[in-house]
Amino acid sequence: MSESVLLEEESTPLDLRLSDDELDRVHGHVTDFIAEQVDAAGAEGAVLGLSGGIDSTTVAYLAVDALGAEYLRGLVMPGSVNTDENMSDAERVAEDLGIEYDVIEIEPIAEAFYEALPGASDERMAESNVRVRVRAVLNYFAANADGRLVLGTGNRSEALTGYFTKYGDQAVDCNPIGNLYKQQVRQLAAHAGVPRDLVMKTPSAEMWTGQTDEEELGLDYDTLDAVLALHVDGPLSTAATVRALDVTAEEVARVEELYESSKHKRAMPPAPAELSL
Repeated sequence: MSESVLLEEESTPLDLRLSDDELDRVHGHVTDFIAEQVDAAGAEGAVLGLSGGIDSTTVAYLAVDALGAEYLRGLVMPGSVNTDENMSDAERVAEDLGIEYDVIEIEPIAEAFYEALPGASDERMAESNVRVRVRAVLNYFAANADGRLVLGTGNRSEALTGYFTKYGDQAVDCNPIGNLYKQQVRQLAAHAGVPRDLVMKTPSAEMWTGQTDEEELGLDYDTLDAVLALHVDGPLSTAATVRALDVTAEEVARVEELYESSKHKRAMPPAPAELSL
């Protein structure tokens, strides 16, 4: 199954697919990690926000493999900008896996924030981030009430480019797929049994109506993954990356910009240097 999961090879700047043996090892490594994190915390299981997207779906499948369906609770949290299709996919994942889940409409909660600071909601990103952070609060509310951990759904591509909301979708206890590029997440999803239509679904954080990840990032995920692997994570210069991948210098610069401007998201909040008193 894994060999057929990827966008067309000729349109992929760099083939980052894992071998079947590597997929087996990664699958076991991630499921062991989830089980170990829950056990180390003395938790009763895990809570996971389900969006209908590939990342949360992959984590859901892996968490059930790691813990058992009875130890994973899903939260489906639609807002006014979420499509019915995505929310249906989120519920479909929960039902296919046989996990307990709740559907919580977040718009009334978000509206309380918009009413508290009416002017702030005029700025689209500020308004959208409220919804993401409301979901984080609900994840932890459910987790604290049940003595569970919150599982994150972030991947390596998103982490390195800052494509997440600070104290929002990365307000989690652990990130099971945090070391995998988006291309590899799709492959692991298929390996774990995720239906192909969900594996190949167009990624969207649904921050606003019609939004897609790749449009907001400014380049497609396969190009992003390739530049990250060779230039940000790897040793190649801009010129060498352009030659190796047949991409433009502007595309490499865009990835560099995303990486550099999001460093604050990957670090603890700064404090002054200690003084010798």
